[in-house]
Amino acid sequence: MGREADTVHTDPGSIQRLQALVGELRDNAKVRVHLRDGSSMTGIVAVVPTVQSFVDAHGTEGINGVVKLIDNDRPDWSAMVSLDTIFRVEHLDSVAYGTSQT
Repeated sequence: MGREADTVHTDPGSIQRLQALVGELRDNAKVRVHLRDGSSMTGIVAVVPTVQSFVDAHGTEGINGVVKLIDNDRPDWSAMVSLDTIFRVEHLDSVAYGTSQT
């Protein structure tokens, strides 16, 4: 993963929201993420995301994160979704804390 992101956040409220999303996106959970642009995506969380430092196109350093979604029914499909584009997470299974993929 590169250190560049379209958007970075520096205010405590936005960073706290990103961290809360990490708690909702557990390893192996099947979710539908509703995005701020009105679209949605359904998949399985491949790896629990983390918030980390990124730099935007203007050189501003801040925080964001990315979650990778996969779909066992579509092996060639995956999506990398920036956490700040997620409006809401809808859980489609009972995975609350995740399970190990090892």
